[in-house]
Amino acid sequence: MNYSSAIGKRLRLFAYVVVLLPCALAQTHPSTRPRILRIDHVSFYTTAPDGVKKLYGGVLGLAAANPIEARGTLRYMVGAQWVGFSPAPDPNATNRMDHIAFTTDNIVGLRRYLAAKGIKASEIEGRPDHSLSLTVNDPEGHRIEFVERGKQEIPPPPASAVSHHMIHTGFVVRDRAAEDHFYRDILGFRPYWHGGMKEGETDWVALQVPDGTDWVEYMLRQPEHMDLRTTGVMNHISLGVADMKQAQAMLESHGWKPHGDEHAQMGRDGKWQLNLFDPDFTRIELMEFRPVEKPCCSDFTGPHPTD
Repeated sequence: MNYSSAIGKRLRLFAYVVVLLPCALAQTHPSTRPRILRIDHVSFYTTAPDGVKKLYGGVLGLAAANPIEARGTLRYMVGAQWVGFSPAPDPNATNRMDHIAFTTDNIVGLRRYLAAKGIKASEIEGRPDHSLSLTVNDPEGHRIEFVERGKQEIPPPPASAVSHHMIHTGFVVRDRAAEDHFYRDILGFRPYWHGGMKEGETDWVALQVPDGTDWVEYMLRQPEHMDLRTTGVMNHISLGVADMKQAQAMLESHGWKPHGDEHAQMGRDGKWQLNLFDPDFTRIELMEFRPVEKPCCSDFTGPHPTD
């Protein structure tokens, strides 16, 4: 090899490194947030496991799966997502929500990113399903988990499943500014919709995950002291459906009938919804993916979820 040829190869190698180095640094730099893709799971406490089995396995037709959390006793699959239950440590407490979890594609990078933003996270832990997880507390003390899924095959949902996609979860928020700093400024969640029972008032704020269509819903303007029923309405999950009439027909084929507060109705966001309640009054909201009427209060500013 002559001298000029060797110099040329070195220059090309140098150029190649210069091009790739910024990409490598972007992937590992603590100021770069790894993707947050969707809701992974939501876990609740229960005082009536038999009632949970009847609702989730019977009425909603969801497949049961082995628990993977330390205290978990029940787990039901919503497509690739899941809802978990563990015994209530204090049956007299008025909050049955344990924690909310989101999926990320880089748990190590996310922990590094959170630390750079001053957010204290737990150590990374492994789970029996080969996933990795860490937990943090948001400014109001809600326990938030992040999960990097292991490589595993998700079995197809049973034909009886009313929904294959958990599209949002809601919880009571009292200090919107503090929560916005955490979810919007640090984690990168983005506005989807907001509205209220009356025009000009904001009772609900929906923020989508930064790299998907699932969202969290702030439940605002709630009294300081709430009973179990009220808290169960507010701290809830929502299962997406394409057609509410078909979803209701499926529920009825499983033995459910409309009664009391459990019936289809048009939401203020222009989407059909239907509320179910577990034995501890936690609300499971069925919601159509797309609005069929113009929403009140504000327009949607993000893409709608799909099945």
